[in-house]
Amino acid sequence: MDFILSFLNSIPGTFGQGLAWGIMAIGVYITYRILDVADLTVDGSLATGGAVCALCITMGMNPWLAMLMAVLAGMLAGLITGIFHTVCGIPAILAGILTQLALYSINLRIMAISSGAQTQATLALSVDKYDLLVSSRNIRSLTVENPLIFLAVLVVIVIAVLYWFFGTELGSSLRATGANQAMARAQGINTDWNKVLGLVISNGLVALSGGLLAQYQGSATVDMGRGAIVIGLAAVIIGEVLLSKVFHNFALKLFASIIGAIIYYIVITLVLNLGLAPTDLKLLTALVVALFLTIPYWKGKYFHKKTKALPGTAGKGGNGNA
Repeated sequence: MDFILSFLNSIPGTFGQGLAWGIMAIGVYITYRILDVADLTVDGSLATGGAVCALCITMGMNPWLAMLMAVLAGMLAGLITGIFHTVCGIPAILAGILTQLALYSINLRIMAISSGAQTQATLALSVDKYDLLVSSRNIRSLTVENPLIFLAVLVVIVIAVLYWFFGTELGSSLRATGANQAMARAQGINTDWNKVLGLVISNGLVALSGGLLAQYQGSATVDMGRGAIVIGLAAVIIGEVLLSKVFHNFALKLFASIIGAIIYYIVITLVLNLGLAPTDLKLLTALVVALFLTIPYWKGKYFHKKTKALPGTAGKGGNGNA
């Protein structure tokens, strides 16, 4: 009984985390599914978004403007990865690792700007001291200050904007680049430019998520993005496995990533309430991702066996002979 009550009590916070991380999952969806590029910048750009947002708020900047600065910082990180990949000829996965590695040191310096120190690993954001857009402290509030309301509205806006953008000529060319680069180039599309654009948009969304998480949890840390790419992939894959047969519209596919993120955190919360140590979360995440990656393979191999016609049977049964 205590376990059930504890789990139910943690559900609002789980939904809050799922919505905030879901925006990051949409960013991962853009590179992983639409652009067909393996981008590991995410672990660094999420922390960059959190660091920039926290720094701007502590320096007295309006939180909306602070969020914009976070998005711009994430877009700059994506631009660097894109330049490494398209201009320097570095493979996409390695380009992301290089940017992620560099961002670790940059994030330490960003968070130290207001304190005057050389580096700083954590920057606190107290809801009592600063005017934050979201805070986990209000997660059970029945007022407009409840972060679930703000996050839900923001998710709808993000999906609506992306749905519109990918329906434009530029967005369609970006999707064509991910679907078939050779054909896209044959149609006169600059695929290198589209790759850079996709990485910029993706990491801008990831940084937006980082800024939200920094406010939601009350601090930005240099390690807050560690494992973010795995969480993002888990959300995308869970959403696809559970909802791909139902969600065919592009906007609904993006929404599936949000649902996947929420389900992921529900599973994590459930297991933690069963007694698993927080230090085992990485192991649990790996198992969850492996499980949902395996399900489509098993379904295709064991539950959808194709029937093949036997040689020489075609046309039999009606040869006209009595």
